[in-house]
Amino acid sequence: MDAVSPRLEDLPVRDDLRGMTPYGAPQAALPVALNVNENTHPIPKDVSDDIVDAIAFALRDVNRYPDREFTHLREGFADYLGHGLTREQIWAGNGSNEVLQHLLQAFAGPGRTVFGFAPTYSMYPLLTRGTGAQWVAGTRAHDFTIAADDAVAQVAEADPDVVILCSPNNPTGTPLSLEVIDAVYARSRGIVIVDEAYWEFAPREQQSALTLLPDRERLVVSRTMSKAFAFAGARVGYLAADPALIDALRLVRLPYHLSALTQAAASAALRHAPTMLAAVDEIVVQRDRISATLAALGYNPYESWTNFVLFSGVEDPAATWQALYDRGVLIRDVGLPGSLRVTAGTEAETSAFLDALASVTPAR
Repeated sequence: MDAVSPRLEDLPVRDDLRGMTPYGAPQAALPVALNVNENTHPIPKDVSDDIVDAIAFALRDVNRYPDREFTHLREGFADYLGHGLTREQIWAGNGSNEVLQHLLQAFAGPGRTVFGFAPTYSMYPLLTRGTGAQWVAGTRAHDFTIAADDAVAQVAEADPDVVILCSPNNPTGTPLSLEVIDAVYARSRGIVIVDEAYWEFAPREQQSALTLLPDRERLVVSRTMSKAFAFAGARVGYLAADPALIDALRLVRLPYHLSALTQAAASAALRHAPTMLAAVDEIVVQRDRISATLAALGYNPYESWTNFVLFSGVEDPAATWQALYDRGVLIRDVGLPGSLRVTAGTEAETSAFLDALASVTPAR
């Protein structure tokens, strides 16, 4: 976490923000950084050249405000997602975190509650509290799965204004069935957000929550370009929902919130979607290789439909994390007892992690 100055408490900050710490992960210039679920494969040169050209073209009119409705980019996302979606059903922002923030600004806020099944993405509570709403944490089974009947019971008891379902889940990688999503939607009275930030890494035969959008005006499916598209530094997220829900987001977004350069870069990347996504299969191979090797070393890797693996059976997570750090490998301690999380990188990065872990793993 980033440090917060002690002098902060001397300022008239909102009472509900006192004592909070900002979101953050360790940043260190190590040879192998596998801690924040980035796509570590570089963008192919022909694609990056096209993106640079698109940005250069956009710079010619950078003295003017960008298209406030980012029409061309929304059309690109609709084409990419398919399922008969149109641009009227698409929204985008500076990373999926801003997209989620827009949703909570519009549908949460003071006096309202936001519900999610913990452990889950740590930004959900921060975004919730940042908009003045209350975060309510539900529970998962011991293996981090969620059963439909249990999910419905918990949502019924909490009666939240917004439900956020991370599918597949971060930081555990756990799949979430359409049955659970549909059951939660049927029992909810408010907005149901399905965060599919890692969906491109799920098995190809599985169906996205996008298939549930028709006739469900309170359902939202959010995505990001940060992971599968290797676009984390560009900060582009997006969602699909009913056009009326999209209209609600216009009430809270800042004017011209997506710069002309961001729109140009993202549109160019979408034109090369097959090439940009070519690394996904290789990442899945490395993810599964990590899981198999972790099991062979005596750890317990959890099922993952993402580009990372959470594993338990770590006797001293802090010491193991430090030992890997000292060997030039950065992974993530997400605060779950006896567990650590590692991103699936390139073949070389994966080998470096596995070799380093093997060197610090006690004989069993």
